[in-house]
Amino acid sequence: MKTVNKRDQELIEEIVGRLAGRHSTAVVLFHQAVAERLGLGPTDHKCLDLLRERGGIAAGETITASKLAAITGLTTGAMTGVVARLERAGFLRREPDPQDQRRQLLYPDMERAREIHNVFAPIRKDVATLLEGLDKHELTTIAKFLAQSTEFAYRHAALLRAQDTLAPAYNGSSNTDKESLSDRSKSKKQTRNGRRFLSKRPDPHA
Repeated sequence: MKTVNKRDQELIEEIVGRLAGRHSTAVVLFHQAVAERLGLGPTDHKCLDLLRERGGIAAGETITASKLAAITGLTTGAMTGVVARLERAGFLRREPDPQDQRRQLLYPDMERAREIHNVFAPIRKDVATLLEGLDKHELTTIAKFLAQSTEFAYRHAALLRAQDTLAPAYNGSSNTDKESLSDRSKSKKQTRNGRRFLSKRPDPHA
């Protein structure tokens, strides 16, 4: 194992602690602003991001509402509402699965996707300008960090959902914060039976 000197250890703690926390908060607030600009709620916006990343011809796979629910940890009922709102807003369309007519496949709308791209264009430009000032070694390090930290985030999200806690499955609303402890205790058994727990993180490429 590599020996880390005191100065490097302090820098690691600074990155893992304060800097990573500030970056995470800033990103969440930015995506909240993006969602508002698009006329969406934050949960709907991130579900749409997942659909654009993993679903459709460009991604090389198809995706259903139940699969999105498993990835996000939302209940199937909450995901039904998310899909309905995104469809009404024109961000996705549903088509019958040719292999199983009982299922519906979700596809992002390409016209609205261009609208989303335009919203992100200014920050993409700023980040690209920042990266252009770095050398190949620095760029490789950043790419490796982003890829591996994303894997960590997916894995730890799955581990948190897999834990047998008193918290009910998230339904896409902040109303669950108002639940009393006794109400949560009563719903524990129902939550365990009604929510799909993930024993491992969802594969970001699956």
